Amino acid sequence: MADKPLRILMVAPTPYFADRGCHVRIYEEARALIALGCDVRIVTYHIGRDMPGIQTVRIPAVPWYRRLTAGPSWQKPFLDILLFFKAISLSRSFRPQILHAHLHEGAFIGMLLKWLLRIPLVMDFQGSLTVECRDHGFFRPGSLLERLFAAIECRINAAADAILTSSSAGAELLRQGWGVPPGKIRAVIDGVDTEIFRPYPRHEARHTLSIPADVPLAVFLGVLNEYQGLDLLLETMRILKAQESPVRFLVMGYPEDAYRRKADQMGLTDMAVFTGKVDYAEAARYLSAGDIALSPKLSRTEANGKLFNYMACGLPAIVFDTPVNREILGETGIYAAYGDAVDFARQIAALMADSARRELLSHLVREKAMREHSWRARSVSIVEVYRQALGDPPGDR
Repeated sequence: MADKPLRILMVAPTPYFADRGCHVRIYEEARALIALGCDVRIVTYHIGRDMPGIQTVRIPAVPWYRRLTAGPSWQKPFLDILLFFKAISLSRSFRPQILHAHLHEGAFIGMLLKWLLRIPLVMDFQGSLTVECRDHGFFRPGSLLERLFAAIECRINAAADAILTSSSAGAELLRQGWGVPPGKIRAVIDGVDTEIFRPYPRHEARHTLSIPADVPLAVFLGVLNEYQGLDLLLETMRILKAQESPVRFLVMGYPEDAYRRKADQMGLTDMAVFTGKVDYAEAARYLSAGDIALSPKLSRTEANGKLFNYMACGLPAIVFDTPVNREILGETGIYAAYGDAVDFARQIAALMADSARRELLSHLVREKAMREHSWRARSVSIVEVYRQALGDPPGDR
């Protein structure tokens, strides 16, 4: 790589960086590729913050758009038009060899850039655009709008020279659900930097948040919405409170106001601490306050990157039983019946009551994160995909 650095233009149609899963994947991929000798530029929206060591180029300011949370919006197409022209402008001086587009919106922009620049397009697939929009209530199942989005998604999938997926389930969805040829797909699941995400002294964040040392604490870190299972998490709290459980919850992420109010309305004020947004650089310290970690996410095919951070911090994780979660956690995971808040609560209570099991799982998940989930190994796979898309012979890789 040192002899032949690749110039990579990453297209990120999102307010990067905003301390959430999709952005973490973009950041860690770019950082790992730079460490291998690639020259990476990220072109993105006007809001978000720049991360050290990665050159980030932004569209002109759009004063009325300040949304940092995930999900579709009718305002985004205007931002994506600006992003397309900013990418063209940057390409004149940067002269990229590969377009690496995140999300389907980015791949749509990349499809147009590919035609103009005559370079390969690699799409980073983190879930179906059509399914995400439907799950977020953006349109009704079976509607004309859903069929239109599905047609566009098919066209984008076909235009990409290669598709990276963040899970094997995502790769299977592309093959079986969208008819993408298997040779075009490479599963590159999320990873973690185990030097940044590591166990910290348990008392540090607890002292900051005024959480007593003897309180059994379950932690969650991520975007706060129904899609991530937050309504089920509140129901889990309600069940445990009715059982007079001593377990308390540290809920980290945003937007927190709606769920804080909902928790109050459900009489759960004493069950949970809501921190709001936690800076990525501080996430490991706050996670380390917990005894266990939770992810009630319901998607069966979309990535679940927070699990890697939980593992690297030595936190046993309770999740719903999905192929994505099993691929990541394997034998170290605690699996509740899919979508069942009663079973989720039961698993929390059982693990909190078994200190020996928690200690064993803490060791196993940390070891698994270090052994299997480094970003360096992931970036080598990505470069191989780039070289194949460029048609380089194996000896040049």
